Amino acid sequence: MSASSSRDSLAGAGWEGHEPGTYRELMPPKVNNLSWLNPSTLWKARNGPLASLFGDPTGADRQRWVRAQAAGGDLVITRDDPAEFSFLLLGDTGEGDDPQYAVVPGLLKAGAGTRFAVVCSDVLYPVGSANEYGRKFFRPYRDYPAPIYAIPGNHDWYDGLTGFMRVFCRAPALPPGPRPRPLSAAWWRGLLWRPSTTPDDERLDRAREMRGAPEQAAAQPGPYWALDTGPVRIIGIDTGLLGDIDREQGEWLRRVAAGPRPKILVTGSPLYVDGEHHPCTIEGGGTVDEIVRDPEHHFVAAIGGDIHNYQHYPVDVDGRRIEYVVSGGGGAFMHATHTIPRVAVGGVVEEEFRCYPMRGDSLAFYSRFYGDRLRMRRLFALTPDEAAAVIAERLEGTPVRTAAGPARVTLRTRFVASALGVAPRATSGVRRFRLPVRRVLTRVLSPGGATYSPPFFKSFLRLDVGADAIRVRCFAATGLRAQEEDPPVEDDFTIRL
Repeated sequence: MSASSSRDSLAGAGWEGHEPGTYRELMPPKVNNLSWLNPSTLWKARNGPLASLFGDPTGADRQRWVRAQAAGGDLVITRDDPAEFSFLLLGDTGEGDDPQYAVVPGLLKAGAGTRFAVVCSDVLYPVGSANEYGRKFFRPYRDYPAPIYAIPGNHDWYDGLTGFMRVFCRAPALPPGPRPRPLSAAWWRGLLWRPSTTPDDERLDRAREMRGAPEQAAAQPGPYWALDTGPVRIIGIDTGLLGDIDREQGEWLRRVAAGPRPKILVTGSPLYVDGEHHPCTIEGGGTVDEIVRDPEHHFVAAIGGDIHNYQHYPVDVDGRRIEYVVSGGGGAFMHATHTIPRVAVGGVVEEEFRCYPMRGDSLAFYSRFYGDRLRMRRLFALTPDEAAAVIAERLEGTPVRTAAGPARVTLRTRFVASALGVAPRATSGVRRFRLPVRRVLTRVLSPGGATYSPPFFKSFLRLDVGADAIRVRCFAATGLRAQEEDPPVEDDFTIRL
């Protein structure tokens, strides 16, 4: 019998049974938890806003990286996996503190027998410095006995991709690019741009020893790639700082997407997220999702990171079903799900949508955090059942999990829900937040300082590939021992090939 999940009980969600997990035994003796409320952390991550204001250089820099690798062919990795095999997928992993390490025991247990793992987006935080890979990548996954492949996220690009390329492609640093014209947008951007960190190769070599077994070795040709394994092709794309791709990568994607082999897209920026469709622009015209939806390309799923939770949108595309998934719960702080309104996007309705944590648990979590931070716990803090009840009222449905006791919706619970960004009822006549306001709320209401003690509401995927189907399971990690010993399944669906 499978473990109780958050959809079944408070204990399955991690709200009851507070025996701590063993994950701290895996951590270094002294860890300074990463806080996104610290101004110095935000300053390190300044290249994203600068790219939005003065132009994004990642497309040109990406192609310099790819050409410098001089990789032959179409950046295809060929593996010798059998027709039936399994692999892991997790995203947004590397803060190097409690939430990341809390994922590891359950990942090792649920990942037994898998042939490899894929990290989709943001291998390291706050910036992808090669000198931090020891604590934030090699140490936590030292006992995973198989290769790990990765695609970068925006935070890996905050270091100019230097750390990512040194670790995963063993690439030397790029030479300086051409100087921008004085007073041009690129010139102004360069005045504040954070330069790449110079890798300490001796330190990095010592870190590599933690995953130095031959069976753990992984070689990838660049920041984007295609991986042929068993009956499927997995295609990883690099969406850079701002969630789009350059012209050359778009042309490459069209080439490797051709043919009848079933395909899974792995992307740093999800195509469906927070109840919205983001098709991902390609420089020069077209979108990534147009390529995914083209029946000649035979995509069966598109999985992205960037947002630190789990979301699942089963979209019907002209009679074919494509599974769009957000899998960004691999270790960084949890982004709120309670700000996601009632889902009606791409033909997917609320009853078909899944997320983890459930919206009620997300609201309960952040109500407690803000109650403590504002010293107004009696006003702000909601029990999980109270939070689930007010979420159900807003979604015009019933709570997913049976309440442990009476949970009335009151003026106080409605006030807390509204204050923390829960969308009003669709029939209330109150205008909903639109993007980018809702995305801002999701991020502002999800500070990293909130998630240093369980339950963490982290997650990862296991994909079991067969000749005619792929089973996808989302496993939860709370930081508590019960979920370490028997990781609960929060979603389970099958893709027909």
